[in-house]
Amino acid sequence: MPFVHSGAARLYYRLEGREDRPALVLSHSLGADHGMWAPQAPELLDHFRLLRYDTRGHGVSGAPPGDYTIEQLGLDTLAIADAAGLAEFAFCGLSLGGMTGMWIAANAPDRVTRLVLANTSAKFPDPSVMENRRQSVLARGMASIADSVMQRFFSAEALAANSPQVATTRATLLATDPGGYAGCCAAVRDMDNRGLLAAIRAETLLIVGDKDLSTPWAGHGEHLAAEIPRVRMLRLPAAHLSNIERPRSFSWALLDFLAGSAGDGMSMRRAVMGDGYVDRAIADTTGFTRDFQDLITRFAWGAVWRRPGLDVRTRRLLTLAITAALGRWEEFRLHVRAGLAHELELCDVKEALMQAAVYAGVPCANTGFKIVAEEIATSAG
Repeated sequence: MPFVHSGAARLYYRLEGREDRPALVLSHSLGADHGMWAPQAPELLDHFRLLRYDTRGHGVSGAPPGDYTIEQLGLDTLAIADAAGLAEFAFCGLSLGGMTGMWIAANAPDRVTRLVLANTSAKFPDPSVMENRRQSVLARGMASIADSVMQRFFSAEALAANSPQVATTRATLLATDPGGYAGCCAAVRDMDNRGLLAAIRAETLLIVGDKDLSTPWAGHGEHLAAEIPRVRMLRLPAAHLSNIERPRSFSWALLDFLAGSAGDGMSMRRAVMGDGYVDRAIADTTGFTRDFQDLITRFAWGAVWRRPGLDVRTRRLLTLAITAALGRWEEFRLHVRAGLAHELELCDVKEALMQAAVYAGVPCANTGFKIVAEEIATSAG
């Protein structure tokens, strides 16, 4: 396990992904740990070198006694980034993580390329809320606040559904060191980031939950939107932990803001179809077909396949199902061949054809299975 010392705290971090990707730091909420980002991590790793960590007092990071400050948490994060060798990074923080991100973006502007602030605030209007919570966990443990915190973390509908991620969140909350939690409560209680907002140079995405009781738009999100110079805003139908309650929407917003569509259709075309196929297509291009080939590269591969909302594997499966349903068998064969050479396995192709059998007809699936069998025989030979 990688650890780094920052002052009296021993901090755990997790660095994943390819070194040639831009770095993204994820900072979790009060009462959570780095596992809070599990719904986002698989998709983000296709685009970023990902740094997740346990804030001091949480997870397997140390919990020094006493009150903490937002400045201290910001310095912790910079120490972790230094240990991981990240000179600059995009930063996404939710709740306490967002408060930390504001401090870093204002005080170390050369480190932060882009900033995402989710379900957070520059100042809590009533410090007694955090002070009462701090005193409660120190006197009676984490179970004394678990129910009330979960009712703020999630909407009533999400709590009733009790997904595995919701259940994991509760278990993580209960396992949090009471002293560490109390120290972070003090940091939120005493925080006033309002004077920092105008100094944030990084382009910022603000995510607000319409069902968030802790940091709603009124009095919290609206102030951030008004004071941060370069900000765009997204509202989600979620409570405080919007990344868990609306994981796909949250991930899409992150990817759209941080990665976007790079527009390089040729590199995507080669990645999906393979160099051999693309080289042959280019060699066969004539003056008559050149404009059409350019249209395919720019529109299909650049404008659509590079969109961050779906990963390449999902787009491959959709393409197989659609081309089978429409009887576009030449395209179907090409995408079966390319898919099996890259992200897809036979079980994936089988499920796409089973779906097509139900919604496009058994004869369609029958032809699809026949073509796949021919491709398997050809590759084996």
